[in-house]
Amino acid sequence: PSRSFLLAGATNKGRSQSKEPERPLPPLGPVAIDPKGYVTIAIHAKPGSKQNAVTDLTAEAVSVATAAPPSEGEANAELCWYLSKVLELRKSDVVLDEGGKSREKVVKLLASTTPEEILEKLEKEAKKK
Repeated sequence: PSRSFLLAGATNKGRSQSKEPERPLPPLGPVAIDPKGYVTIAIHAKPGSKQNAVTDLTAEAVSVATAAPPSEGEANAELCWYLSKVLELRKSDVVLDEGGKSREKVVKLLASTTPEEILEKLEKEAKKK
């Protein structure tokens, strides 16, 4: 095929609307996809706050304040419960993947969703404060 045809084909976005991108998209800041295809969120936890809130979104992590104290996993349970509400998922779909004893955590979402959707909901929640 001629070169001009190839260039025209490459810029024609409307033609190949396949849902699966050929290469993985760059991670959307704190929201990523793990090797098994689950959406993960890097969380910077702030336990013992006055109320549950998404306080900040940075390139590294989503800052989430939880009202529960950081003892006996209470804040972790509260974090997963709160995120399930914000992201409109079942509580069982939001699991703590790593960082049980740390402020830097990774939460894994077992529901079928996209990082874009998750980021949008987190941003909406962060703007509420």
